Amino acid sequence: MKSRTELFTGTQEVREQHQFDIKALERYMAAHVEGFKGPITAEQFRGGQSNPTYRLTTPGARYVLRRKPPGTLLKSAHAVDREYRMLVALQDSKVPAARPFALCVDESVIGSAFYIMEHVDGRVFWDHLIPEFDNAQRAALYDHMNEVLAELHLLDYERAGLADFGKPGNYFARQIGRWTKQYNASQTDTIAEMNNLIEWLPKNIPADESTSVVHGDYRLENMIVHPTEPRIVAILDWELSTIGHPLGDLTYQCAQWRLPHTPLMNGIQGVDRTAYGIPTEDEYVATYCRRTGRRTIENWDFYMAYNLFRLAAIVQGIVGRIRDGTASSKDAATMSGRVRPLAEMGWAIVRG
Repeated sequence: MKSRTELFTGTQEVREQHQFDIKALERYMAAHVEGFKGPITAEQFRGGQSNPTYRLTTPGARYVLRRKPPGTLLKSAHAVDREYRMLVALQDSKVPAARPFALCVDESVIGSAFYIMEHVDGRVFWDHLIPEFDNAQRAALYDHMNEVLAELHLLDYERAGLADFGKPGNYFARQIGRWTKQYNASQTDTIAEMNNLIEWLPKNIPADESTSVVHGDYRLENMIVHPTEPRIVAILDWELSTIGHPLGDLTYQCAQWRLPHTPLMNGIQGVDRTAYGIPTEDEYVATYCRRTGRRTIENWDFYMAYNLFRLAAIVQGIVGRIRDGTASSKDAATMSGRVRPLAEMGWAIVRG
């Protein structure tokens, strides 16, 4: 099996089902992107499973286009308009994000809604052990991931113009309902543990109603790292961002400490993390709490089980898009073997 780095790094020719009218895009960008001058050469990024993403090269600049995939889509999925709005809101914050240039919801231009943002130079790492780094660099990057997540959760979202970006309160109830519906809509196999989680989670939601901006998919693969330094220069993939509960984000990222280090699961469980300079889960959480002013976190097992359920539902959605022929990555089929193990891990946490 190829490594995730081999599968997802770099660009490729635009896949047949994701091709579009470049001349139409050039006309649109000439009218809506300041300083744009064509012609455009388009390549498709290998990584990413949801919204097809392209590198656009012109004689004088590079851009990134991110669009909804063509075809029949799950309701509320592939929300490029929400991604764009979040990028706009973050421009004056401490959270590193690419500069957005234009949002187009007119599907007649290239066949689906899309937005244009700046091309941020840097590196994307697909292995959470980051073998390209030494221990000091690895520790520094993990610390910066922690710092950026804390800054996101400390953001005054009302002042940033995001007061109506989501509904404060009942975050986990709404998320469990949403992902249950999307899981059922794309289900391909019967998984008893997933059904158990769908029944148990709504009945055991903690009373904590903390509220912040949440990214929704906060992990190493969705970060551009500086070309030579161990720091993040842009957070990517804001499709699932909303106003929600910060511990949803934190435990989602911390799930990597629970997942095995295999090409399929891409966690760091079963590895001597100390030998790699990576903090323990407890150390990472303690640092986050210090930065955000939290004294402690109760009901950690609920949040972790919820996120393994949610991750299983997200992956099942990708499997459903494989079935329907709309999956963004040609290697998305490698995801199909992840759903059952994630559900089993989530239910094992519930059972103690």
